[in-house]
Amino acid sequence: MAPLMLLDTASLYFRAFYGVPQDSMTAPDGTPVNAVRGLLDMIARLVRARHPGRLVACMDASWRPAFRVAAIPSYKQHRANPDGSEQVPDALVTQIPVISEVLAAAGVAMAAADGYEADDVIGTLTARASGPVEVVTGDRDLFQLVDDERRITILYTVRGIGRLQVIDEAAVTERYQIPGRGYAAFAALRGDPSDGLPGVPGVGEKTAAALVRVFGSVDGMLAAIDAGHGGWPGGSRAKLVAARTYLEAAVPVVQVAADAPVPEVDGTLPARPPDPAALAALDERWDLSSSLGRMMSALATRPT
Repeated sequence: MAPLMLLDTASLYFRAFYGVPQDSMTAPDGTPVNAVRGLLDMIARLVRARHPGRLVACMDASWRPAFRVAAIPSYKQHRANPDGSEQVPDALVTQIPVISEVLAAAGVAMAAADGYEADDVIGTLTARASGPVEVVTGDRDLFQLVDDERRITILYTVRGIGRLQVIDEAAVTERYQIPGRGYAAFAALRGDPSDGLPGVPGVGEKTAAALVRVFGSVDGMLAAIDAGHGGWPGGSRAKLVAARTYLEAAVPVVQVAADAPVPEVDGTLPARPPDPAALAALDERWDLSSSLGRMMSALATRPT
């Protein structure tokens, strides 16, 4: 069965924006379109290389969901403007609505859920899937979704679309010395400065990995504390006791939602655009040229 491909769309268009010089790709009026065209080229390459049966571009309806901020106020706080919006370069801000318009006119399925991030949309669609899933992202948080039994893998873009790293349970174990599905607990313990998650003071990667190997989950660690169990690596028990409030709050922040209110979405690859006139107008307005053509050609090729 050909896999369902889920795109962490913001991760990809940020990579395209920073990976392609702005002045090399502009619309007739001089507006940069490097993120738009870069994303279209990425989708074309992914479809041709991986042959998905369905594809969904997952979007952020909220880049900093209220439920996560309520649990840990520092969550992504360093990336917020005074008005609460995300710090995004102006040259990219203008391109984000264009990306949505082009994908819609091209017939590429998109999915979002009010109050949730794209990660949660991906987690929810993965939970609903009855066949294999490939998640394309540059975000390690989504490593928690790997599941060999259900054939859920991450296509990690850290080295670019042309050098995707296929992350399965064995890859997570090799990288972090933890069980393949233990990444969420590991991340909560270690923390993540890029997301404003402090982690447990005094617990680094090695201790976090050891704790996950012994107890499996944060809930398992807290239950072991309450039961008075021994076997704590490197005197870590006292550190977790001191950080209990943080740990209890961190679990819903770090874990990707599996039950976000995502509308049903099919994701069938479009053999032709549903609105050719609208797509042609967008092509002319933004000069998407060969990038749009490559994506549409790739989408029209049926998986074997």
